[in-house]
Amino acid sequence: MQKVYTKIESIVGNVITVRATGVKNSDLAEVSGANGKSYANVIKLDRDLVSLQVFSGTQGISTGDSVRFLGHPLRVSYTDALLGRVFDGSGKPRDNGPDLNENMIEIAGSSVNPSKRIIPRKMVRTGIPMIDMFNTLVESQKLPIFSVSGEPYNQLLARIAMQAEVDLIVLGGMGLKYDDYLFFRNTLEKSGAMSRTIMFIHTASDPTVECTLVPDLALAVAERFALDGKRVLCLLTDMTNYCDAQKEMAITMDQVPSNRGYPGDLYSTLASRYEKAVDFDDAGSLTILAVTTMPGDDVTHPVPDNTGYITEGQFYLKNGHIEPFGSLSRLKQQVNGKTRDDHRALMDAMIKLYAAYNDTLEKKSMGFMMTDWDDKLLKYGQRFEHELMDLSVNIPLESALDLGWKILASCFDRNETGLKTDLIERYWPQE
Repeated sequence: MQKVYTKIESIVGNVITVRATGVKNSDLAEVSGANGKSYANVIKLDRDLVSLQVFSGTQGISTGDSVRFLGHPLRVSYTDALLGRVFDGSGKPRDNGPDLNENMIEIAGSSVNPSKRIIPRKMVRTGIPMIDMFNTLVESQKLPIFSVSGEPYNQLLARIAMQAEVDLIVLGGMGLKYDDYLFFRNTLEKSGAMSRTIMFIHTASDPTVECTLVPDLALAVAERFALDGKRVLCLLTDMTNYCDAQKEMAITMDQVPSNRGYPGDLYSTLASRYEKAVDFDDAGSLTILAVTTMPGDDVTHPVPDNTGYITEGQFYLKNGHIEPFGSLSRLKQQVNGKTRDDHRALMDAMIKLYAAYNDTLEKKSMGFMMTDWDDKLLKYGQRFEHELMDLSVNIPLESALDLGWKILASCFDRNETGLKTDLIERYWPQE
């Protein structure tokens, strides 16, 4: 039975406090007053003193308004009617479409039992050589994209959403500029990818509490589709905005701050979301790719620092490129030995030569004399950056491998690449 309380003890910021019993943390409540109804969720319990964060803010709410606890956390509809739709951080339609109220499921549940998981074994093709060829994305992997503000990380996510060979895309946006939201929506609609996409979008002007709910909404829906046999890719941007919203709420609840003001449970908060990534033996899979911006390009900032301990590698986005040295997919060896027999050897050889190219650039900048070998490295590095590193390049993995051989053949002799003779005899381009 739902209880209704008609006295609000205090209103501070977007938080109201009432005295109530039988209430659980994260329970949803409905606040009714002269300005209509607003939803709120329980964020703090102190005996019978219950603090609630109001989604739409407390403007217009008075101490005489009523609060009705619904007895359950926030729920989201799980149905095929979600496809092609856009929702806000509370699960309400943002696209002027109808409300979806059937087959409601709770968000923020526990992660999948490890005994139900299998070892990742399938590649997620994206058409981006710096991912497919050099840092392969694997089904059920959880990977952050470390970046700084101003880098084209949202454009990269949109490319992946359009091109990734998966059944379903779930996009969660947190603290997005309205222009970024429109960019995602327009890009996916024009490419035809919107029909397989579900979007949960929180913009910078929306209530803070909704920002903290976006990953839970997106992952709850993605997990259920994975259980139904779908290969799901969940794209999240930006997890630093999400953590900042968590910090703001922690300050509201008078929690003792930890490093740089973030809550002490930041690691657990992030881990419980990232650990939703899973591959089922008898169903589908859920893969997570999440943008994490680094304030001041500082990888020791609490958000990227904690993220690095949870995830299985990272993509570094710098100067408009996925950086080959800082980026790492720890699960790539599970799949790139099964793609083509030259994949791993060619990948290693090209990165080794690109490292030598960077040393040569340093020599050149310091005025040292250039040798014939240095000239070959300079030619190779420029072709590598232009034809493989550039994010506008869109080719399948096999074409990227063939292109890699062509670049090597145009810059070096066969015996200068460090590759095995049998691979060179099979794949070296014919003159």
